[in-house]
Amino acid sequence: MKIGLIGAGRLGICLALLIEKAGLDVIASDVREDYIENLQSKVIFTSEPQVQDYLSQSKNIEFTTDNQKLIDESDIIFTLVQTPSLEDGSYDVSAVWKVVEDLKKSNIEGKSFVVGCTTNPGDCDEFQKALGIDVYYNPEFIAQGSIIKDLQNADMVLLGGKGKHTEVLEHLYYTIQLGYKDAKVHTMSAKAAELTKIAVNCFLTTKISYANMIGEVLALSKLDGEIDTVLNAIGSDSRIGNKYLNFGFGFGGPCFPRDNRAFAAHAKQLGLDYNLGETTDNFNEEHATFLKENFIYKNIDNLPFYFDYVSYKQGTDILTESQQYKLCIDLLDDGYTVYINDNDAIMDMITKDLSEKYPDTVKFGEPEEEVFPIKF
Repeated sequence: MKIGLIGAGRLGICLALLIEKAGLDVIASDVREDYIENLQSKVIFTSEPQVQDYLSQSKNIEFTTDNQKLIDESDIIFTLVQTPSLEDGSYDVSAVWKVVEDLKKSNIEGKSFVVGCTTNPGDCDEFQKALGIDVYYNPEFIAQGSIIKDLQNADMVLLGGKGKHTEVLEHLYYTIQLGYKDAKVHTMSAKAAELTKIAVNCFLTTKISYANMIGEVLALSKLDGEIDTVLNAIGSDSRIGNKYLNFGFGFGGPCFPRDNRAFAAHAKQLGLDYNLGETTDNFNEEHATFLKENFIYKNIDNLPFYFDYVSYKQGTDILTESQQYKLCIDLLDDGYTVYINDNDAIMDMITKDLSEKYPDTVKFGEPEEEVFPIKF
């Protein structure tokens, strides 16, 4: 059996390499010719741990820009193309429809199509109607900066849809675990799985926001020094747990904000007036303002502010909806001096633009003077 994977980006390449490592032949594609040429030479430029090692060790994986070749040669075709957010919060799945059109150009009888990118509830049913073959929804629950680790140690696997390859896909994910942990495979309809995926992340953003709300209340009650103590006590209740129950920056990155808004958009489509997703998103924005005012208030000596990272998550090269970076820009806009000392990838992204916009107030690298660190 051969597995095809269309969209070998940050997540796709990790999944492709793990499938190959599990003993299956894999062919993966991407639209970027230079990227594919590098992969063919077993070279990848990424901040994700283990990816270069796994790529160097791979023996049964092929890379191409030709989707038709991939489709013709594969028994199961995964897609992990980008699905950006639309203005109303729902997902633009036009890239998935492009893959569907590519599939329709080939003889796909007996093949299965697995959608791994985030889609709107009901989209996979439409893909199945258009194709006439088994379509599964199989999103990954990972964090940037630990994709390989998270795939190998999944709390659960979500598999929407049923068909001839259901057991094959279940076995594949058990094999990917490599004996580290037996992830529970949850099977359900594709539409229910699509809703489950965004609901999980919406629950997590709510928990993050709730912890930050408690922290704000304690800070305004002059109990700043006991925020961690209070949250640890709350998290010790087994019904709640300590994961994601920390006071700090709000949620950001390429997944949480988008899934939160998508859940809100779907609720609105159903005519629901109560909308926790929208409320959580609004609080996250307000929390960024609270943090800015709080840090300025605490910096009584008016020292330069110091960020040891501005990416949405330390150790990654992603600025998408980073509250750290937003705070940094807000402080610079207000005329404060700011030091930034992040990883090389982030520094390459921001140094030129910020230097041109804030030539007198932005500084890079380790500070050579006393500073006010942005930390919790």
